[in-house]
Amino acid sequence: MSNRRIGWTLAGVEYWTIEVLDADYAAAAMWRTAYGERLAETAVTHGAKEWGWGARDWGVIFEVAFADEADWLHFRATPAVCAALDAVPDPVNGLLVYSGRGGSSAAGVPRRPRLSPLCGGAALPEPSSNQAVRAQAAAVGTARPGLARSGSSWVWV
Repeated sequence: MSNRRIGWTLAGVEYWTIEVLDADYAAAAMWRTAYGERLAETAVTHGAKEWGWGARDWGVIFEVAFADEADWLHFRATPAVCAALDAVPDPVNGLLVYSGRGGSSAAGVPRRPRLSPLCGGAALPEPSSNQAVRAQAAAVGTARPGLARSGSSWVWV
């Protein structure tokens, strides 16, 4: 196995997420009721450091943290997990499995504070059609005097 890091690491553990989305005929909450205990038990027996469920308007989220990627791969390959993932309400469009925290989780690094807008700021004037045509011609590399197409009319540039 290569040395590259795939999982999202925090405090020495890698988080992985299983998101199950609601389908037209079945809710993801029913899937959680049927397979939730089995997934949690399998995660703990395969070395999970932390696990938790989250409910959203669109489905459920199972987040699990392992010490390394090998533990995740062993967990993911167990028959209990394969059976649970095969039984999601919408197996084509309703299952997401990825590294990192899921759903609406915050970023791993806090955002830098933004500067507040200064009072009295004014919007820049809109360029005239000739300026826009010249800018397009310069970008294409044909910035020489002549006629150029501007929408449905010709403009001298």
